[in-house]
Amino acid sequence: MDLHTRAFTQSTIRWIVGILSTASIIVSGIALSGCNDNSAGPTDQENAALAFAAKVIDHRTTTLTAIPESYIRKAKRELRIAYGHTSHGSQIITGMAGLVQFKGSLYSFNNTGADSALTLHDTPFGSAADLGNPDRTAWAAATRSYLLAHPEVNVVIWSWCGQVSTATPGDIDTYLALMDSLERTFPSVSFVYMTGHLDGTGLEGNLHKRNQQIRAYCAAHNKTLFDFADIETWTPDGTYMGEKKPNDNCDYDANGDGTLESNWATDWQNGHPGQWYPCGSAHSQPLNANRKAYAAWWLWARLAGWNGIGT
Repeated sequence: MDLHTRAFTQSTIRWIVGILSTASIIVSGIALSGCNDNSAGPTDQENAALAFAAKVIDHRTTTLTAIPESYIRKAKRELRIAYGHTSHGSQIITGMAGLVQFKGSLYSFNNTGADSALTLHDTPFGSAADLGNPDRTAWAAATRSYLLAHPEVNVVIWSWCGQVSTATPGDIDTYLALMDSLERTFPSVSFVYMTGHLDGTGLEGNLHKRNQQIRAYCAAHNKTLFDFADIETWTPDGTYMGEKKPNDNCDYDANGDGTLESNWATDWQNGHPGQWYPCGSAHSQPLNANRKAYAAWWLWARLAGWNGIGT
């Protein structure tokens, strides 16, 4: 049994279905980028509605066994993914590779789709490395060139390295505008937005504020979001770590003295042998990459048409 086997009870499903009808109201009430920087963002109930009404991939979408096998296979047949990233973003790839060893060929992927694998072109863009390297706009031009040369690609996802930590509101607006422009130019391609990885600055830090800016925009405009930072903010048991200033390595301040002396991922791994798998996880712990791999497959299934609830 994997580390996220949590049953979706009938009452939970009924609750989700009930709040789906209010999701558009919730979305319309969230500002684009002019939200209060000190706001904690939508409530848990609002976030849950958005996660199922739109395609929000975060800590709630890391239950691997909840994903219908039929949609995993459908994603493998239909999706042609191009993913641009540097080291932090590689956690998704190394987690997915480890998952194949842990759970088998159902989760296989490669560059060509050979042997019924998911087609995933890893770092194919050439002139740009991630959303901030070599600058904050080169990735968009590289994406345009790539899609014109590879019209078969129907999913594009880019990750940040550490550039959200130093971004201004204007920098994030530039990112969002460029993504929107690409979506308009290539309407048959699904573009996946992403938040920046945690940096230990907590809820008052610039990273959190800029991530909130990205989340608010995606919620207001029904965009597909892979919430990289949110996955790093919650333990598999559902404990919220945001107030303890966690970083990308899953270190956190357990006693409030300002020192990140504990690590929730290694604690969980030590307490749950056999429920996680070893894999490369740049700048972090294997569990972090495990959960991002589970979330990635949730994303692929959603993009293949799964509603996120039933079979």
